[in-house]
Amino acid sequence: MTDKFETGQVLEGKVTGIQPYGAFVALDDETQGLVHISEVTHGYVKDINEHLTVGDEVNVKVLNVDSDKNKVSLSIRATEEAPKKQAKAPRNQPASNQQDNAAGFNTLKDKLEEWIEQSKDREETYKN
Repeated sequence: MTDKFETGQVLEGKVTGIQPYGAFVALDDETQGLVHISEVTHGYVKDINEHLTVGDEVNVKVLNVDSDKNKVSLSIRATEEAPKKQAKAPRNQPASNQQDNAAGFNTLKDKLEEWIEQSKDREETYKN
């Protein structure tokens, strides 16, 4: 098997079976490889059946050949160009430390002084 396939080689294959963990792809009449669900496409794949069906012709890249276990690891996403990251929208300017005292609103500093005065007044009331 190591004579036929090399790591990094790009081949065409046919999907022969689908499992929750990946898809089996026939590379020739004698050899099948596994495309793990994480190697199906860029991004998260919740259900592999939404991306592949039995009989699909796919391009795959050989990730690993284990001749002792007779296994070939394949990737479909390695044959596709990664999607470009979208530019993030510019963030709003951070709020300044000093806020204008909007009509009808008091700053916490002003309210704190008011609360202390109210507390002192209540304390005086209970003492008498």
